[in-house]
Amino acid sequence: MASFNRVILVGNLTRDIELKFTPSQTPVADIGLAVNDRRKTASGEWVDEVTFVDVTLWGRTAEVASQYLGKGSPVLIEGRLKLDTWETEGQKRSKLRVVGERMQMLGTKSGNNPPPGPPDPEHAAGPSTVFAATNAGPTAPTTHGPPDEEIPF
Repeated sequence: MASFNRVILVGNLTRDIELKFTPSQTPVADIGLAVNDRRKTASGEWVDEVTFVDVTLWGRTAEVASQYLGKGSPVLIEGRLKLDTWETEGQKRSKLRVVGERMQMLGTKSGNNPPPGPPDPEHAAGPSTVFAATNAGPTAPTTHGPPDEEIPF
């Protein structure tokens, strides 16, 4: 049977982004995303539920996110689910995360807005700008996600 692994989330960043690099200098950023859900209870009262999701961004998408987004910034992330597993003190652990393959900024962090005037088309990345993870050259493999090397954190 075929499977389908696709996630689309809209939420706000829970912290500022720290851009890191793998040993081969591939940019990577782990972000926290708060996704709000509002529903009505049986008594007619509205209740807000927040789900916190860990997302990993790679390459140019990670660089753009760290440059233009900050804590509280609204963003749309499209990607796939990935299960991380490890062992701590003899106990097996696992954590579900999203590997972001596409990002759409829905706003920017206030301290990084450009001054009024005509935008610089080479460096413009304002609200509703879409960034997708892409490979560098025509001979690059077409796989998605992180490279097969250790992450430095």
